[in-house]
Amino acid sequence: MFRSVNNAAKRVNVRSFTTATNPAATQWSKFFVATAAATGLSASYLLYKDTASAMTDAEHGMHPPEYPWSHNGIFETFDHRAIRRGFHVYQEVCAACHSLDRVAWRTLVGVSHSVTEVKAMIEELEYDDEPDDEGNPRKRAGKLTDYIPAPYANEQAARAANSGALPPDLSLIVKARHGAADYVFALLTGYPDEPPAGVVLPPGSNYNPYFPGGAIAMGRVLFDGLVEYEDGTPATTSQMAKDVSVFLNWASEPEHDERKRLGLKSMILLSTMYLGSVWLKKFKWANIKTRKITFTPPKK
Repeated sequence: MFRSVNNAAKRVNVRSFTTATNPAATQWSKFFVATAAATGLSASYLLYKDTASAMTDAEHGMHPPEYPWSHNGIFETFDHRAIRRGFHVYQEVCAACHSLDRVAWRTLVGVSHSVTEVKAMIEELEYDDEPDDEGNPRKRAGKLTDYIPAPYANEQAARAANSGALPPDLSLIVKARHGAADYVFALLTGYPDEPPAGVVLPPGSNYNPYFPGGAIAMGRVLFDGLVEYEDGTPATTSQMAKDVSVFLNWASEPEHDERKRLGLKSMILLSTMYLGSVWLKKFKWANIKTRKITFTPPKK
C-alpha cells in the first residue's frame, strides 16, 4: 500500500517537473510569433495595396442615380397603374426584340388587368400543342397558364435580326443589373445626342454612359408621344421609361407586395407575442422566480 502511494507521488513530481515552463523559451516563442505576424501583414499590404481591376471605371459604366420610387418604402407597394402602363410600353416598344420568358399571362390577372382583358390579349395567339395521331404538329389557342411568347424562335434568329447582338430576356433584368430599376430608367433616358469627343464606337453601336463600356447595340427607343396611354397620361420619354421600369421591377419580383404584407403581419404578431411574454414574465413569474423558500425543521 505504502509502495503504491510512493510511486504515485513520484509520478506527480515528475509530471509537475516536466510541465514547468522555461521563461527564456516563452519569450523566444512570443518573439517568433510576433515576427511571423508582422511579416505576414507586411506581405499582405505589399501584395494587395493596389487593387487590381480588369475593367476601368468607364468600362463599368456610369453608376445610375437613385430615384424616389414609390415602392421603395418598407410599407409601400407597387403602383399598379404604372405596371399597366409599363406593360403597354413593353408591348408597343420592347416586345419587338426582348422576351419575357418567365412571365405567364395569369400573373397579370389582378395586378394590372382583369381576366377578360388578359383572355382578349391571348385569344389570337397560337401555341404548340401535342401532335396528332399521325405525328403532325398542331397549334392551339393561348391559355392563361401560357407564358408570354418570345419575338424570336431561338438565339440564332435573334442574333441574325440584330446584327449579331442578342437582346436579353427582360424577365429578371432588374435583379440581374446593378442599380435595379434605377439602371433601367437611366439607361432608357441616358442617350445623348452625340457621343463625347474622343469616344470611338464600334460600327452599328450607340453611346450610352450607363451601359458597361459605353457602346450598346440598342439605340434610343423612347420618344415623346410614341405610345398613347388609355388613361390619358402624357407619354413623355421619362414617363414611359418610369412605367416600363416599374413593370420590369414587378416582373422580376412579383411577390413584392405580398412579401411586405406578410412581413407587416409577422411584425405585428411577433411584437404582440413579445409584449405578452414580457407581461407574463413580469407579473406572473417574477414572484415565483424571486421568492425565498426556507425550511424550519421541527423542534424536537
